[in-house]
Amino acid sequence: MAENDILASVEFQMSLLLFVALAGYLIAYRINQSAVVGIILAGIIVGPSLLGLVTYTDFVSSLGHLGAVVLLFTVGLHFKIREITNIKYLIIAIMGIIIPWVAGYFTAVLFDFDFGASIFIGTALTATSIAITANVLKEMNRLQTDAAKAIIGAAIIDDVLSLLALSISEGVVLGELSVGSFLLILVKAIVFLVAGAFIGIKFISKIVEKLDCTRFCRKYPESIFILAIMVSFLYAMLAELMGLSAIIGSFLAGVSLVQVQLKHNKSFQEGADHLQVIFASIFFISLGVLLDFHIINLNLVWFILVLSVVALATKFIGCGVPARILGMTTRNSSIIGLGMVPRGEVAMIVALIGLKNDLIQQDTYAALVLMSLITTIIPPLILRNWFYRKKTGDTSPKRKKIGVSSADNPPDIQPTGTNN
Repeated sequence: MAENDILASVEFQMSLLLFVALAGYLIAYRINQSAVVGIILAGIIVGPSLLGLVTYTDFVSSLGHLGAVVLLFTVGLHFKIREITNIKYLIIAIMGIIIPWVAGYFTAVLFDFDFGASIFIGTALTATSIAITANVLKEMNRLQTDAAKAIIGAAIIDDVLSLLALSISEGVVLGELSVGSFLLILVKAIVFLVAGAFIGIKFISKIVEKLDCTRFCRKYPESIFILAIMVSFLYAMLAELMGLSAIIGSFLAGVSLVQVQLKHNKSFQEGADHLQVIFASIFFISLGVLLDFHIINLNLVWFILVLSVVALATKFIGCGVPARILGMTTRNSSIIGLGMVPRGEVAMIVALIGLKNDLIQQDTYAALVLMSLITTIIPPLILRNWFYRKKTGDTSPKRKKIGVSSADNPPDIQPTGTNN
């Protein structure tokens, strides 16, 4: 087999991706940075932008989405349903959709994009990648803070609203806008979330507890872990069938199983956490591999810079200001605004739809991808190095117990230069 054939083989590409991604984890932790940043940068290095060892194929894309499904399942295992269902989160999510959408549209118009392209550029700015911020909060043991609960709750709603925004945009541009199709997406989303949570908490979690006491599961203790992962993928499939993102389904599965009490087997959360490290690394590195600097010309630089600033500011203001008005502290409001900034793979998917419909060109698509990466990399750096910076002399963050409020167990890490 020729050397080029070996380099292009699925086995080599997959092995290289995992090796580099996991190395990115270790290096990022060693320099006290978020794994998200380290792995994405590693993807840029081995991808077409620099070394060109890995290309963004359908195979890499599929594995990346699989990684996001596993990641959101493990995140869901840290929340109870009542902790992320709050009318405040709905308001935050709505404002976090409207402001970026309008600002993105007028920014594109300012740079002489036509109506269709401007609509899709605005739509790309509405997205929030829940996987990015959730992973950052998880690795810093901050998932049980009030700000984290608001971010997760608002991001779940945001994902549904982004689908509605995409549906509206496609309808307006293609002249096929239908109130019926809009309402259908909304109804399916509500039905899936409500029914999925009810069935999961009332029935599936009870079935898992009963199976834990059977002779079969005592003989094969890994069976409970396997069953939990099966539930995760089942919910992911059902979400896709309902027109939602698979990660919403896997997150809902995690929330449904969080209250499972096992008597004879170890908690499946530890196994899920280890699985998440591997698959989430593929997801993050795929974002870096997706970018190709070679197709970005000098004429796009100003647009990319302005669009990125608009993307950062509109989510931060659109989500942070409502949070402050609704009674949250200045610090928590800032964290919420910043936590909702990452566009990640969601904006890339919206951009890809616009490209396939010939509404935007390849260079504009590349600009949106780069904007997504910029908004993905900056928030983790600020969260870790500013809001959650360790105190002097503190070497390890305290882990919070599930269900303990931030008031009962105040964080050991304090922001600098912010007021409550």
